[in-house]
Amino acid sequence: MADQTHVLFVEDDDVIREATQLALERDGFAVTAMPDGLSGLEAFRANRPDIALLDVMVPGLDGVSLCRRIRDESTVPVIMLSARADAIDVVLGLEAGADDYVTKPFDGAVLVARIRAVLRRFGHAGGGDRADESGAAASGGMLTFGDLEIDTEGMEVRRAGQPVALTPTEMRLLLEFSAAPGTVLSRDKLLERVWDYGWGGDTRVVDVHVQRLRQKIGQDRIETVRGFGYKLKA
Repeated sequence: MADQTHVLFVEDDDVIREATQLALERDGFAVTAMPDGLSGLEAFRANRPDIALLDVMVPGLDGVSLCRRIRDESTVPVIMLSARADAIDVVLGLEAGADDYVTKPFDGAVLVARIRAVLRRFGHAGGGDRADESGAAASGGMLTFGDLEIDTEGMEVRRAGQPVALTPTEMRLLLEFSAAPGTVLSRDKLLERVWDYGWGGDTRVVDVHVQRLRQKIGQDRIETVRGFGYKLKA
């Protein structure tokens, strides 16, 4: 298991849980599968997986609450699974700290692709190349926007001198904005660059992450340009 990517999978439907576990294991993942949220939390703490797949509607401790508990302890990537595409399910999961979501029923190949996409961006959470390409990075990799300081090499952010804790997805999102301050970035472009979507995805993922980022770096730091996207105030 040490050489494999370890997936925590929490799903109460026996058929879905067993079939998905087999599919993931065939693709080379090591999987710990749990039927409810409480056992999922215990497994997370015991095994410290590389990624967590959490069904929204599981007994004991629902998937959204489990995501919050995990996020309180770790920045490990989380993908929510939901049998519905309702906005409330999606938004609640993302606001709890999830990095992405997949709607059931899902194709096994699609799920694996989404897992690999999340792992790729977490493996390169710095995203420093883009800042270098734009010429935005200052000497030593330090960017300054008012009271906001971004260390693109040390992957640290400070606001008014105080450290700001960002998840890897939030960090990548901030780096995209800081690489082109004052430039409007569309939701589709952010999906492509931050979430590694080569196709149109759900832009609610972007909107919720922008909201979470604003709460941490300042509500007025990222401006909404209606009909186009978002930009970082230079």
